[in-house]
Amino acid sequence: MKTPEPGNNTPNERDDEEFGEEEYDDFTMLERLETLREDMEDLGITNLPELIERIEKLHRSLDNK
Repeated sequence: MKTPEPGNNTPNERDDEEFGEEEYDDFTMLERLETLREDMEDLGITNLPELIERIEKLHRSLDNK
């Protein structure tokens, strides 16, 4: 039986590497979403339309100064 040469990944090794990157992406997304939730809670914002309205209101306020 021939052993793989260094640098040539077997299908299982490629799957493990791709899963690792995908898992990392999932953890990164989870961290971003949790931070967003905490920020929204700190600001008293409970939904996306409310967030959009607050942004628009601040833009109008700054434009009028």
